[in-house]
Amino acid sequence: MKNKQKNLSTRISFPDDEKTLPWLPLILDAFAIIDKGISVAIHEHEKKFKTRLACSKGCGSCCRTHKDIPLYPLEMVAIYWHAIEKLEQPLRGMIKKQLLSHKKGGTCPFLLDGACSIHSFRPIACRQFNVFNSPCSEGEDPYHTRRKDVLTPLEKYTHQAIAVMLPFYGITGEAAKAHAVKSGFIHTQVRVLQSCDWTELARRMDDFNFGTPASHGG
Repeated sequence: MKNKQKNLSTRISFPDDEKTLPWLPLILDAFAIIDKGISVAIHEHEKKFKTRLACSKGCGSCCRTHKDIPLYPLEMVAIYWHAIEKLEQPLRGMIKKQLLSHKKGGTCPFLLDGACSIHSFRPIACRQFNVFNSPCSEGEDPYHTRRKDVLTPLEKYTHQAIAVMLPFYGITGEAAKAHAVKSGFIHTQVRVLQSCDWTELARRMDDFNFGTPASHGG
């Protein structure tokens, strides 16, 4: 699996940070595996059903409509790190303002001008939600209105990505990983993105600005 991960062209990298943050290569590998799986799944879906992907930059419908986007703890850590240490002005200030005013259950606080402001670090659930034929109508959740137009992710890629993340949770060794994937362990760790208190992240962004070391996590 390690060689396959190195060959994933979509993988972003932070060489210096990855040397000091053991969790960072795990989430970057997992995202790359998911992105590869989505690319394959989209191609297969378009070929099978003679249709085209409707999602495009600037849509953001699912970011407003979906109220229960699942977020794994490792994804939370990655979002905190990215927002605290990598976002620059003026984007940094705009996102911090939205985090401070975010109300639980509302629109994703990282949606800015119809686009994801943390696109490279968006959760797996967001990466896997793709719609075909026509863009979503305002307020529409196509999973319920036209399920056949919603992509079904390829399970093998999802399982590979989950296995890659498991050392973050203290699960190592191939047998232990296989058992954890099969049992659905990681799903017991899920939080809902819109229900998180994002004001804590905004505060830590301030701490980092003033030169105070900021720990990561939610």
